[in-house]
Amino acid sequence: MDSLSQAYADLLTGTYDCPDRIVLNAYFRSGHIPGGFRLWWRQLQGNDEQLDDAHLMRLAGRFSRRLRAYAQKHHIPVIECQRGERKHQIAQPYRPADPHFSGLFVILVGRASAPTWHVQKSKDGRIQNLVRKYAFVNHYYFHILDPDWGHVTVRMSSHPPFGAQVILNGHEFVARLAQQQGLDLPQDGNCFTAIIGPADSCQAAETLPAEQAIGPLAAGGDKPGLTQLAETLCSPNIVGPLRQVCDRWLYSTCLHFGLSLSEQEQSHFHYQYSVFQVEYSRNLLFKRPCQLEQCFQALLDRTRSRLGIEQLKTIFGVKRRPCYTPDRIKRPPREEVVVARPQYNLTIFKLHFGRLTVKLYSKGACVLRSEVIVHNTKALNGKRSLAAFPQIVTELQAILHRFLDHLHTLDRVFVADELLDTVAQPSQMGQAQVAGIDWNKPRLRAVLAAVIALAVTPRGFTISALAAKVREHLALPATAYGPRQAAYDLKKLRGKHWVEKESQSRRYLVSPLGLQAMSALLILREHVLKPLLAAAGREPGGQPRPDNEIDQQYRIIHHEMRSLFHLLGVVV
Repeated sequence: MDSLSQAYADLLTGTYDCPDRIVLNAYFRSGHIPGGFRLWWRQLQGNDEQLDDAHLMRLAGRFSRRLRAYAQKHHIPVIECQRGERKHQIAQPYRPADPHFSGLFVILVGRASAPTWHVQKSKDGRIQNLVRKYAFVNHYYFHILDPDWGHVTVRMSSHPPFGAQVILNGHEFVARLAQQQGLDLPQDGNCFTAIIGPADSCQAAETLPAEQAIGPLAAGGDKPGLTQLAETLCSPNIVGPLRQVCDRWLYSTCLHFGLSLSEQEQSHFHYQYSVFQVEYSRNLLFKRPCQLEQCFQALLDRTRSRLGIEQLKTIFGVKRRPCYTPDRIKRPPREEVVVARPQYNLTIFKLHFGRLTVKLYSKGACVLRSEVIVHNTKALNGKRSLAAFPQIVTELQAILHRFLDHLHTLDRVFVADELLDTVAQPSQMGQAQVAGIDWNKPRLRAVLAAVIALAVTPRGFTISALAAKVREHLALPATAYGPRQAAYDLKKLRGKHWVEKESQSRRYLVSPLGLQAMSALLILREHVLKPLLAAAGREPGGQPRPDNEIDQQYRIIHHEMRSLFHLLGVVV
């Protein structure tokens, strides 16, 4: 368990981890290369004489006509959607109330970018080139109720090679799995509000056939039932059910409008799957809602000022105008810390690092949810096939665990007895001796603040990112402080073992002890010593104004410091 969950353990009824939103890409590999697409067309049509733009458009038109005819026959609504509309919210009112319903219940239509093939022919009709371009075409969103996964959404392009995305919800899978085992999990929206006892869990596992048990349920155990059910989504055995739910609806329901089953077999059309997006959440179930609100708001107030917030987006926030750049120019990754309030009683604490996002917010009345989102699994620099899903979840779990540990470290800091005496002394790093840390120098204090701000970066930080953050703190030009100076200052922190270099990488990670020490030093100087010395030599003038509890404590300490200086014979 992470440090933050341990700190709140006395206020909790339990915790559970669960992957939430899962997005899988379904693609026909041969259809994305010119030679493979031309071979597929020959197998479908017998030859490639009719392979041109007109017949490709007709194939997409046939997809639309078949779909609308099927929907009209089975009384399934087809709704045209505009850009920016939330498709899931539009489909929610059409969800059948019958708990035993299974199948397609609504189809949404929207335009989005997708790869399409364009045929270049010579004057005598011979194919010269096949060009794949991205264009805005119709996409169809099939909203389906699956007996095992609940609400499943399949987004499919109407143009060959009929690329698709399958959107699943991990909480609905856990709820259906518990229902099949005779367990009653109380829910509030998209979260569970109670932990089932071990006795109920073991009894339910015994009633499930051995061939249907997945992950920890197959091995039994003494963990709470909800924890066991949620862990099924992290086990290697979940790859089979993921593939089954995709095959169940893609071939017979969605792709059937573009290619019949006989055409699929004739042309050897077969989907392969990869992981595109995953959300992994840790849910803390509080005993009382008021304790949840107090802990969460106090945590935000104490930590957000130390994370280098660039934009505070609340109801009084400032939003910049969008910047449009050509597609060939790479935009810088999004790195910011945001506190947003989309609703009156909801506060969301977000940290964006390119294609990774970490969030902390209240879910329902008694659930504090922390989650990590990978918007594109390319950001993890690992395998993305469906077989790698458990490894992706494990990596997200490590990112979330490290984020909560660092957040708790920033919230609860301390100064060791020997830290103030040894921080300025040189340290040994390998065979070289490294200078100590003089925390009275503005440059070193800026480095400490920059490292603290970058400590929660999911995959660590680079020297270039540290240099940019230091320049931001000191308002320096790019030539005044670069990666070379940042590497020299970072070596001092590495000599104290506050920062460690990631193996086989150019990224650096902050140790929990180092984060505590750096936070304590900055808090001690900026928020304790500096305010005391600034006002210890003079009486506060003017009419006293109403202030908060912290200002009242400062006022009391100022008075006591003046008395102490008088006793010590210090002229003030």
